[in-house]
Amino acid sequence: MSKVELPYQLFDADNHLYETKEALTRHLPEQYEGAIQYVEINGRTKIAVLGQISEYIPNPTFEVVARPGAMEQYFKHGNPEGKSRREIFGKSMKAIDAFRNPEARLKVMDDLQLQRALMFPTLASLVEERMRHHPELIHAVIESLNRWMLEDWGQDGNFVHSGRIFTVPVITLPIVERAIAELNWAVVEHGAKAILVRPAPVPGFKGMRSFALPEFDPFWKRVVELDVLVTMHSSDSGYSRFDAEWEGSGLEMLPFQTNTFAMTNQWRPVTDAVASWVCHGALNRFPDLKIAVIENGSAWLEPLLQQLSDVYKKAPEGFGFRNPVEAIKQSLYVSPFWEEDLERLSEVMGADHVLFGSDWPHPEGLAEPARYIHEIKDMPLDNQAKIMGGNLARLLGV
Repeated sequence: MSKVELPYQLFDADNHLYETKEALTRHLPEQYEGAIQYVEINGRTKIAVLGQISEYIPNPTFEVVARPGAMEQYFKHGNPEGKSRREIFGKSMKAIDAFRNPEARLKVMDDLQLQRALMFPTLASLVEERMRHHPELIHAVIESLNRWMLEDWGQDGNFVHSGRIFTVPVITLPIVERAIAELNWAVVEHGAKAILVRPAPVPGFKGMRSFALPEFDPFWKRVVELDVLVTMHSSDSGYSRFDAEWEGSGLEMLPFQTNTFAMTNQWRPVTDAVASWVCHGALNRFPDLKIAVIENGSAWLEPLLQQLSDVYKKAPEGFGFRNPVEAIKQSLYVSPFWEEDLERLSEVMGADHVLFGSDWPHPEGLAEPARYIHEIKDMPLDNQAKIMGGNLARLLGV
């Protein structure tokens, strides 16, 4: 592994752990036994949610995975030869201890030149969408996952391990009072510095609705009081059902299969999520919210800001007479893909609002995260230091 000359420490906003088979069920109450199952289908282990087998993650045991950074060339140069996903991924690998264990991960972080990292779950991204008609079950499964992460990735009852790994608990919102209780448990009792909220409408007993509606104000009020960072990481936001209506199918979201229509619309969920923050008024009511958009790139941002600017010109009263673009630029922090125009993003949002994230060890990310600095080498050194870790350290208060 090549070493990069670093004039500053790296704080990665997007690292991942791979869950074990008991992650979702270790602390699941008995009345929900069987809601999550691992089943054998034609010699392969699959996950079944409420009796429905999911293909969203092809190998949910993560015993064999794609290599970190396997898709680097695909994202940088495209796929002119039309290779299949299997060909792009190349040879897979057996999961190493660093994917499952924080002590082993710290050693690999040293090799990767990462001083600190936010640590996100992987399997969690399928939970909420597949249980959207069962709000109480969503809470139970997410709470079980959070307790597993605290036990397996925390340290001394704290979500921060060795001052370097900042594991991010998930907060699901269907039942607001329960969400607040979980927030207090994670942040006040167990030291979480950031929380993960899905960039999607919230399921509930009366259907779906935006997380930015006044109904959720008690939750966001508590978030601001605790001064905790809200992260919105790429997930299954449920938009595959809209794709399915266009295509006449009932398929779930399958992120590793080629679907050009879905690819064309892939940033619709984050676009709608960010628009909702201002259109439904949450950033007016809570301007001190800190929201980091992770692993959604930044291609969607400028078109959205332009659209919001146009709508504001025509209907300022709909935004409480606060410019939505200014509101977004105050509260939003963006972790772009390494292959994007990072200097342009810094001009649009300000270098103070850009976060380095490698997505390690996922195949979509960088095999060697420190090489990210080559993409910003022409920026002022002070801005580089902010993007590569200073901004995130400030947001977390560490």
